[in-house]
Amino acid sequence: MISPLLIIASITLVVAISINTIFKSDYGWFNRLRRPQWLTFEWAIPFIWIFVFIGGVYSAYQLWIKQPGTTRTWLLMAGYFLLEILVMAYTPVMCKLRSLQVGTIIGATGFFWGLILAVLVWPLSQESVFLLLPYLLWSPIGTYVTWAMISLNPLDK
Repeated sequence: MISPLLIIASITLVVAISINTIFKSDYGWFNRLRRPQWLTFEWAIPFIWIFVFIGGVYSAYQLWIKQPGTTRTWLLMAGYFLLEILVMAYTPVMCKLRSLQVGTIIGATGFFWGLILAVLVWPLSQESVFLLLPYLLWSPIGTYVTWAMISLNPLDK
């Protein structure tokens, strides 16, 4: 039998690759935008996201091993899937539409969906909620950065 952790990690990877393949974007547009002066940690953002994704995969895995195969768990797995789609859609959709406002909306939607998911998961697995904390802490920061960039790039709102 294939490990649930391997299945969850594989689905995460396939979704990430698929969304970035489907929404081929102009990342050059985003790279040319002005950033807030206080954004001195941009070099760390890819590493932060790797940490966030590992936490999300293990969060889903912890939930699965606590309540394997129940209808409620499958519905929550669908919730994790939706969260990943929102997270992965942020950059390619924002870049494709060349709209920082769209990025801000997607980022905020992902945060609130992550918060709802955490509340729904809490009764079943507090460990899973703990593993979602990196996302719940980072997502508002990333969303705020995008929102702050709107005033610096008025033609790219």
